[in-house]
Amino acid sequence: MICRSGELVESGTGIRFEVSDGRHRLPAFVIRVQGRARAFLNRCSHLSLELDWTPGYFLDAEGKRIVCATHGATYDPQTGNCLGGPCKGTGLVSVSVVELDGAVGLADNSVFELVD
Repeated sequence: MICRSGELVESGTGIRFEVSDGRHRLPAFVIRVQGRARAFLNRCSHLSLELDWTPGYFLDAEGKRIVCATHGATYDPQTGNCLGGPCKGTGLVSVSVVELDGAVGLADNSVFELVD
């Protein structure tokens, strides 16, 4: 389990967690957007730096876009697609999650494994 469903507030702060691709531990995060939990690796597609300026703060002030705190690249919080800035068309890497029985966890078809 990544977190309890109630911990994710619509367009609010995110929950950080770690996954593994079988070789490396990778930072990731989950946010709630339009009622659904969405998760991505926590790295800007521009320079692979973590996105949040303070742990859990991934969205702009309006809660409408994911913003890289270092370079200002913006991403669609539903798809991870680049919307503007130095990401130049490259998007975030999505992490497949499911929400079931009041908890958010990795989907069975995820290419990642949750790191405890």
